[in-house]
Amino acid sequence: MPRERSGAGPIPSPNIWHWPDIYETENRAQDVDGVVFGALRALADWSGRDVLDVGCGTGFHLPVFARDARSVTGVEPHPPLVARARDRMREAGLAVEVVAGSAERIPLPDDSVDVVHARTAYFFGSGCGPGILEAMRVLRPGGVLAVVDLDATVGDYGDWMRADLPHYDPTAVEAFFGAQGFELTRVRTRWEFDSREDLRAVLGIEFSGKIAQRAYEQTPGLALEVGYRIHTRRAPAGLLLP
Repeated sequence: MPRERSGAGPIPSPNIWHWPDIYETENRAQDVDGVVFGALRALADWSGRDVLDVGCGTGFHLPVFARDARSVTGVEPHPPLVARARDRMREAGLAVEVVAGSAERIPLPDDSVDVVHARTAYFFGSGCGPGILEAMRVLRPGGVLAVVDLDATVGDYGDWMRADLPHYDPTAVEAFFGAQGFELTRVRTRWEFDSREDLRAVLGIEFSGKIAQRAYEQTPGLALEVGYRIHTRRAPAGLLLP
């Protein structure tokens, strides 16, 4: 989910808002070995707990949480994606609620969830403070906010990110989250596509034309290594009384 501008609503996502079908292809190709979810389960196990997925998009990740969670809610600001996510849950027969909202205005009560998950959505470093405060508001004591983002220090994908975003400083982003009390876990994943055409299409929505072409030429097969950072912050559990 994109970051909000004060009083102007969310900034459109440059990929899923405009090319949801290609982004669906990207979601299917990402982390085919399940490394991110494995790390997330170790950091913030959602079994039997209430989960909130912030910026859930078309709801791709919601069924994974729904297998073990007590309840799952997806929040998404873009109405067409809200509709697609609801359709997905209905077709899958899952009792998952998808609501319109944003990271800065989550339509849930205080202390109502145990895990807040946000993957490549809104929480991109400096400027996301309001969203962090909002996540802390809805978390119960001891609950966890887990922010999953791409690691621009890893491999060819990281090189392409830094070339495409010359003002993006991954070290500064990590320092920001560290200063906000987050712990950092790094994981390396494998993306694998069904075809070179799918690979080209996904690179085309993630990078500018020149960098996308460079990335395509530097990826000889159907797979590539992509690093992720998982930033986690736990809500205070409160005082222990004698």
